[in-house]
Amino acid sequence: MLKVDRIQVHYEGIPALHEVSLEVNQGELVVMVGANGSGKSTTLKAIIGGVTPVSGTILFNEREITREETAKIVRMGVVYVPESRRIFGPLTVEENLLLGAFTSDSEKEVREHLEHVYQLFPRLKERHKQRGETLSGGEQQMLAIGRGLMIRPKLLMLDEPSLGLMPKLVTELFKTISLLKEEGYTILLVEQNVREALEIADRGYILQTGRTIHSGKGVELLQSDIVKKAFLGL
Repeated sequence: MLKVDRIQVHYEGIPALHEVSLEVNQGELVVMVGANGSGKSTTLKAIIGGVTPVSGTILFNEREITREETAKIVRMGVVYVPESRRIFGPLTVEENLLLGAFTSDSEKEVREHLEHVYQLFPRLKERHKQRGETLSGGEQQMLAIGRGLMIRPKLLMLDEPSLGLMPKLVTELFKTISLLKEEGYTILLVEQNVREALEIADRGYILQTGRTIHSGKGVELLQSDIVKKAFLGL
């Protein structure tokens, strides 16, 4: 479904990605791990059109999107849930969710997707009239993911969804991500909780200083020396 081939990205002439490659097949949960500044978020931004690679290619369902506009990429079915959540604080939970359905012209379809999100996140249904800014950090993360699900994305990209959450909510979040995979969603996940992420991943990629340095099945990466030393303290 997604093929990123040796992309390079510069910020004001300074290299951020030197050579990153990865693939995501339909129905897979693929995880990118790496230290802060390794290029994980920049890779997601390049895929969604937030930054433009100076070289390399990005293909989505065999169509090149390397220099495509973000709006067109989203309409193709790629959704990016950023690290900072970026919900609309003054709007209600339901208003935030409905904004995520901007690509749909069918009211019936929008309502079906809304009910699906409420089934996944019952707390959002309980708080559907509450302003987004009054939600807890965990609830705001649910809202950000739920908004991304409102168009039933072909590829869902999640950037550090567990950041700042209490351990109990982190466990709940990973259960939800696993459930989304079981429902057939294709997911590309960037995550600092390396053990939890690789345990549920089909495959993973390790980034270091803007390069893909290692890849493999999630369980295999957990047992690799590079992950044990760099992320698990073993």
